[in-house]
Amino acid sequence: MRRCAVLASGGGTNFQALLDRRRCGDLHVEFVVLISNNSSAGACRRAGAHGIPVQHLPPSGFADESSYCARLLEVLEEHRVELIALAGYMKKIPVEVVRRYRNAMINIHPGLLPAFGGKGMYGMHVHEAVIDYGAKVTGITVHFVDEHYDHGPVILQEPVRVLEGDTAESLAGRVLEVEHSHYWRALEALAAGRLRVEGRTVTGNV
Repeated sequence: MRRCAVLASGGGTNFQALLDRRRCGDLHVEFVVLISNNSSAGACRRAGAHGIPVQHLPPSGFADESSYCARLLEVLEEHRVELIALAGYMKKIPVEVVRRYRNAMINIHPGLLPAFGGKGMYGMHVHEAVIDYGAKVTGITVHFVDEHYDHGPVILQEPVRVLEGDTAESLAGRVLEVEHSHYWRALEALAAGRLRVEGRTVTGNV
């Protein structure tokens, strides 16, 4: 069973959805550490409740990015991490970490990339932008992490219709349900070795 780290900054509902799928036998990974830049994040409490070690690593707590990067890599190596799942992690991953875990680190975005992605486009900001633009369809994207925000090769996408009268909040609720029902599928496919990456194209059964 592949050893997986989760990086999260907030409440951790996507992390909880992954934990639930693992508990019911759908997801075959071992969650070995939760890393967060926010010591009060709900994700940390969820990890503790499941006996998963928690590491508080705020980039602001280090003298420079290289020091932070070195410690992050050290923690990942200490826990013999093979895969990384970002679940609402609000910090950019250092380039050296991205390169070390190339095609082994995934993220979920609450929109259909490349639309409504990039720096500053996360959480409610995405849903507000979708509503303001007048888009008729949004959705989720699970992708590999590369050196740029919301840019790595796409593993799966699932559309969500924007309904007449939707607010950012109502849309966010429906998108989150789809996140919870699909993120684990990408992680399971990755853990099972079913994904192949050629350039920007990802193939394999998800």
